[in-house]
Amino acid sequence: MTDRLTMQDPRAQYPAPPFAKQPQPAPGIAGSMTPRPDHGEESYLGAGKLQGRKALITGGDSGIGRAAAIAYAREGADVAISYLPSEEQDAKEVIALVEAEGRKAVALPGDVTDEVWSKQMVESAVQGLGGLDILVINAGHQQFREDIVAVSSQDFDTTLKTNLYALHWIAQAAIPHLPAGASVITTASVQAYEPSDILLDYATTKAGIVAYTKALAKQLIKKGIRANVVAPGPFWTVLQTTGGQPQEKVSKFGEQSRFGRPGQPVEIAPVYVLLASQEGSYITGEVYGVTGGAGIA
Repeated sequence: MTDRLTMQDPRAQYPAPPFAKQPQPAPGIAGSMTPRPDHGEESYLGAGKLQGRKALITGGDSGIGRAAAIAYAREGADVAISYLPSEEQDAKEVIALVEAEGRKAVALPGDVTDEVWSKQMVESAVQGLGGLDILVINAGHQQFREDIVAVSSQDFDTTLKTNLYALHWIAQAAIPHLPAGASVITTASVQAYEPSDILLDYATTKAGIVAYTKALAKQLIKKGIRANVVAPGPFWTVLQTTGGQPQEKVSKFGEQSRFGRPGQPVEIAPVYVLLASQEGSYITGEVYGVTGGAGIA
């Protein structure tokens, strides 16, 4: 357990590369990663900032979505998470962590690339939670390809459906349920601003998420609902080890950041809390970069 309250050198706060090569078939299991990511299982301490709120988080089984789910529960929110059925092992751990805080947890296994299921997932979350105040659209697909010729139409379709189409379907279904004061948070990436040559389709969707959310924010504030984007840099998540990066880059992942290491999911969770809470009451249409010093333009 890392002590997140004691002042310390952030460069040495968490593991730095080199890491072992650790290929997994997508979508992967966080518990099989070495070192195991810190999602806040023991390190996140809540302060009641989301007491009584009801949150839906897509991709809530691992990575940044899991960190947000744990933080939200520790801040007093009931939480529904969506995830692929093959991620059940990770999802069960998250459900147990949410329930350990005395909060309601709703498990929603399914595939967000299916429009019908995406919309039904929202309705199931609303029913299970008894309402909806926070929507975190976070589930993502990332698969590197070394050359444009290798990016098939199926690759492009899967990435766009997971990262952009699903965002639209889920937002469409959820917004009629959101009251004034609610918050929508999407997950983009530094790739929206500094795209890697091996992530053509992924970077394209992340730029799209930024534009979509900024436009949506202009609509939703008329209803008293805020919408914002979080743009992570290199974070140590299962997305990277399951084809998001070549294995030689996984072993050095985060090395090029100003910290010399990747971020851990728990380190970005407070931003999701801020944007969901009433402390963020004057924040909408913004992009919050958490990039390890790379910045966003």
